[in-house]
Amino acid sequence: MKILYATDIHGSEWKYERIYKEAQLMNVDMVINGGDMLPLKGNILNQDKFIINFLDEYFSNFNSESIYYITMLGNDDLQKFDDFFQSICDKYDFIININSRKFEINNYEIIGMNLVPDLPFALKDRARKDTKEFEFPKQFGKPVVSRSNGWEKIDDWFSYVDTLPTIEEEMNNLVRPSAMENAIYIIHTPPSNLFLDVCHDGRKVGSKAVYEFLKKNQPLLSFHGHIHESFEVSGKWYTKLGRTLCVQPGQSQYHEKYLVYALIDLETMEIERKIIV
Repeated sequence: MKILYATDIHGSEWKYERIYKEAQLMNVDMVINGGDMLPLKGNILNQDKFIINFLDEYFSNFNSESIYYITMLGNDDLQKFDDFFQSICDKYDFIININSRKFEINNYEIIGMNLVPDLPFALKDRARKDTKEFEFPKQFGKPVVSRSNGWEKIDDWFSYVDTLPTIEEEMNNLVRPSAMENAIYIIHTPPSNLFLDVCHDGRKVGSKAVYEFLKKNQPLLSFHGHIHESFEVSGKWYTKLGRTLCVQPGQSQYHEKYLVYALIDLETMEIERKIIV
């Protein structure tokens, strides 16, 4: 089974369209989108317009071709649209919203998780403490979460996030595969310690909880994203953690400059990173 993996497309229509063409050209069985799907330009409270005006028809194309499209929203995609996004995915047999779910195909089990360790920026929809001992980064802007009627300001973010499960807890509470050796995890945040999480200024912001989970459980594959520029800084886009192959291909820092995706053949475990200008 051949997989095309891309992440952090942020509403770039030409990238989405090229992924569809590449999926046909490369004769893949499945496209996996690792999150941060929706536009950041303009008023992001209107991200639902992109879902209905672009993604609905886009998904129908994959469905018509019987190509599975496994996806989930990311930390820059507003949680207020989660139910609406799910309703669009539910229209199509071959479109799977994988967040906090398991999907089984050809003896493989795919599981997704879209939360990220708390980040400096104001939008906190999917931000959590990584572990109980997590050290918060310096904060910029006033913390907010999206609600059905708009923004809710969080006056005391540090106390508020203490009421939420940590990423460590969320990972341990995910649905379990029946055979971990054939499990594929799609986790928007990269793990720590593997140089898949390096920011342009050299900071490493990956998740210790995700690293420990993968190290302990040893699934077949893990796919990540979130830090667009990591490969350009560290020179690494995949690595092994025990028997687990961890893949984080990155994406153009400038959103529109180029498209990056990875091809993975599950039969041979051969992988390739592609750049489309």
